[in-house]
Amino acid sequence: MAPRILLARHGQTQWSLSGKHTGRTDIPLLDEGRRGAELLGERLHRAPWNALPDVEVRTSPLARAKETCELAGFGDRATDWDALMEWDYGAYEGMTPAEIKAGRPDWLIWRDGVPEGETREQVAARADEVVQWARSADRDVLVFAHGHILRTIVARWLGEDIFFGSRIRLDPTSLSVLGWAYGAPALVRLNDTGHLG
Repeated sequence: MAPRILLARHGQTQWSLSGKHTGRTDIPLLDEGRRGAELLGERLHRAPWNALPDVEVRTSPLARAKETCELAGFGDRATDWDALMEWDYGAYEGMTPAEIKAGRPDWLIWRDGVPEGETREQVAARADEVVQWARSADRDVLVFAHGHILRTIVARWLGEDIFFGSRIRLDPTSLSVLGWAYGAPALVRLNDTGHLG
């Protein structure tokens, strides 16, 4: 079996609800986010997933991702990994896109990056590390992480530039699956929130 990578975005936080860029600030889950994580876990423990008995699990060390992982029932199998941390937004940490665009009307993170934070190249390199790890053995992997880094992982899995992430939407507590079609990297499932009802 060719390896797949299952991507779980963390549950809802106050900053994700308000649209603030939440990079390295350790924001806790809201009650809604905790419930979403539990529902994701219930889904992954039922058929056809059946608790993914052979999956290797890694999580961002930030609290919102770790708690999502734990509430979904995979905390005891997970390893923290800094490569899964969210984009370091530097001077734009805690700002909404509207606040940023007030000073830079044409700004797009996928093209322009952020001042005083990680470059596009640095984020892409971390995503490439995750992709290489996911493809390194004959087993599926499950990661719990954040919107921008997960969108970058999708782009890099497909062999696309990081800019491809601008065309992807990943909602809180969504499930995505990257796999293969006709021997080439493919999107199997994207931004699936069916478990949230």
